[in-house]
Amino acid sequence: MVEELFSSFQANQNLYIKSLLETIQMVSISLVLAVLLGFFACILLVVTREGGLLPRKKVFNGLNLVVNTLRSMPFIILMVAIMPFTKAVAGTSIGVKGAIVPLVVFVFPFISRLVESALLEVNPGVVEAFRAMGASPAQIVFSVLLKEALPGLVLGLTLAAINLIGATAMAGVVGAGGLGDLALRYGYMRWDGSIIVGCVMLIWVMVQGVQCSGNYLSRLLRHR
Repeated sequence: MVEELFSSFQANQNLYIKSLLETIQMVSISLVLAVLLGFFACILLVVTREGGLLPRKKVFNGLNLVVNTLRSMPFIILMVAIMPFTKAVAGTSIGVKGAIVPLVVFVFPFISRLVESALLEVNPGVVEAFRAMGASPAQIVFSVLLKEALPGLVLGLTLAAINLIGATAMAGVVGAGGLGDLALRYGYMRWDGSIIVGCVMLIWVMVQGVQCSGNYLSRLLRHR
């Protein structure tokens, strides 16, 4: 099996490299965009909730409903459901470009919840102390909440990146490219088990690399 897998890597080297680069591209671009949207949504959820810095019940309830609704949808269903929206935004609903929109929509609610949990774990006494000193809501969010929650945020983003890697593999089912597409078209459809195993191994290496990097960075931040 090892020899067969090694031969598969050699024979399909260009395909593996192309698919790996496509997966990395989808994950990196989607993660950056999802982090931006997720942080914005999270800050609104934390600030406008009851007892928050700027309580706004209608804003909180509306955004909370949107986040919960998107989080409840399996990625494959979400990807198909928003195809018209994807095509309107990206100009296409297939390929790497077409996969980024549903990936962002899929993962940003997850990130917002992870960040929200990390921010809510910050000692309320620290927040009250800064409020007593006249700090504005923006100063409290960026100078207190985000700073105090940074180690937890790193672990949360690590988990989000790993979920994205898995989602890109599923996106291959509808022609998004990447390792999932390679495993489906050249492995499953051609009955070549070595390519499927090779793709699984590359995804495993990516997940391990992201997780180890996230754990290391989080430990550094906790011991600052």
